[in-house]
Amino acid sequence: MTLSPQFLDELRSRTLLSTLIGRTTKLQKAGREWRACCPFHNEKTPSFYVNDDKGFYHCFGCSAHGDAIRWMTDQRGLPFMDAVKELAQAAGMELPAMDPRAAEKAEAAKGLHEACADAATWFTDQLNGLTGATARDVLVKRGIKPETARAFGLGFAPDSRSGLKTALKDYGDPLLVEAGLLIQVEEKAPYDRFRGRLMIPIRDPRGRTVAFGGRIIGDGEPKYLNSPETPLFDKGRMLFNLDKAAPASRKAGRLIVVEGYMDVIALAQAGFGEVVAPNGTAVTEAQLERMWRLSDVPILCLDGDSAGQKAAIRAAHRAMPLLAPGRSLAFVTLPQGQDPDDLVRQKGPAAFEALLKEPEPLVDRLWASELAAEPLDTPEQKAGLKARLADLAKTIADSNVAHEYQAEFRRRFDETFRPQRKAFEPRAPFVPQARGSRKAGQQWKPAHGPVGQGAKNIQAHGIDSTLTLPVLAGLLRYPSEIVRHIGELSKLRITDERHANLLDSMLDLAMDEQALDSERLLTILAASGFDIITQGLLRADKMMCSFTRRDADPIRAREDLDEAIAVLVAWPEVEAALSEATDTMKASFSEESYERQQSLVNEEQALRARLANLVQSNEDARAFSTEGS
Repeated sequence: MTLSPQFLDELRSRTLLSTLIGRTTKLQKAGREWRACCPFHNEKTPSFYVNDDKGFYHCFGCSAHGDAIRWMTDQRGLPFMDAVKELAQAAGMELPAMDPRAAEKAEAAKGLHEACADAATWFTDQLNGLTGATARDVLVKRGIKPETARAFGLGFAPDSRSGLKTALKDYGDPLLVEAGLLIQVEEKAPYDRFRGRLMIPIRDPRGRTVAFGGRIIGDGEPKYLNSPETPLFDKGRMLFNLDKAAPASRKAGRLIVVEGYMDVIALAQAGFGEVVAPNGTAVTEAQLERMWRLSDVPILCLDGDSAGQKAAIRAAHRAMPLLAPGRSLAFVTLPQGQDPDDLVRQKGPAAFEALLKEPEPLVDRLWASELAAEPLDTPEQKAGLKARLADLAKTIADSNVAHEYQAEFRRRFDETFRPQRKAFEPRAPFVPQARGSRKAGQQWKPAHGPVGQGAKNIQAHGIDSTLTLPVLAGLLRYPSEIVRHIGELSKLRITDERHANLLDSMLDLAMDEQALDSERLLTILAASGFDIITQGLLRADKMMCSFTRRDADPIRAREDLDEAIAVLVAWPEVEAALSEATDTMKASFSEESYERQQSLVNEEQALRARLANLVQSNEDARAFSTEGS
């Protein structure tokens, strides 16, 4: 079927938008427009406007915007073609003619829809009749109210092989078999698929019954029996309760995913309308895509038992290739032995809401899972963890998200397994002594002499981007320091793209080959196109730092590089905090804001002093070296 722009324009013009939206949203007249509290986000003051003349709605709060078709797809959650069909039917418009095969398929689907709808009605009648007493008792024991049962269309299938078959005999056995309502075994007569079960209709995004889930009443297996795949029902693509959850999730600003039908029903009764569940299967890629249409970060709320946690990890791994900026998953783990149904019945909705307030991000769930996968006592086992994490990150198709996961896994690995560095202790400047006058192992001692020109420049102008270059040069000379400081170095945000790429490559190499020496590092970087940059860094005598010079004492150079990295990482954080504190103090002066600002001024001055100390020590050391020669 081809829908021309002319047909769609005519459809929009025949649809009065305020009437369409007013079916589910309370509108108030505002001049020539209508206004309401936005159905796409929570607000107390109306900022959502509907303009019938122009045929669009707009929210000045969340920027939701669209026409009649967009309303049906975004607010109702319908696929585009279903939205057009529903609007066309309401407007009395005929859709463009389909080809004969498509028309035949549509006619067959119409019969299947009607059969499923009539089956749902029959099951509901049985629940409310004489044969449904046992099923009603089950609902009472589970705390399901009659109005909730009606809202979800709950029913009962008597323990009979031909009850439904007889009730729907006008459709004929072949169609009922195709709809999944009867079972055909070889040449034997078809019989009812669902017997002795509480019946739960499964609806498509338009609210039409397309399949059923049946829960056993009493003893028996399987506990749940679902409809088979049919022309109407693809269980790997559909989500239970999607028709009701779509508008509720947009209003709530979140989507909750649970394991079972009864969990959805219990949570909806407790006030959580934004809940869906897979149809008895593990979460699929198609279902993830449907979830992301409603929420950027759906919350998977799975049982706390082993099966629930395994399901969470399967969903996490399945989501990895599909991640995109801003699009992820979060997880809530229920107390051991409880499901959402148990929790809201025993402790109330507030207990469940408290869990939803602190969901676990996807990266945390993956990290914890890999960390617990096997012992991590030997270098080989730790290397295995690192390889698994790297492989996980590589499965992400989006390069930006993949890079962030690589950096985050690398940082966590470093913090977990690298020796912790000692906190910074201010070090006095180096005092040169005559050759031979210092005893073996003697430490540098403080001195109070004139401040050198390099230190004066730092004190006068602060720490700027020039500190980045000597640190990079120092890392090229002392690659072992990359691994020691990998967590801090991962935090650096270098504005020059060439130098940022160089640092990223150095970090990756250090993680892969922790025993890198300078020569091998330079060789690998040269093969990656960094030879001009690295040679330029090594030729320059940046800020007279010991770690950029060939003739420096290696022990002293590493100490100075350690100090320079600490200052470089801390400086932008202190500067940003100081700027914010200063603005706050100017806007609203108080003793507290003044003390905060002064504390940060002192931190900034301490950083200046640390770098001045670093530069001064090297100026003195170099001057002494020149005089001695």
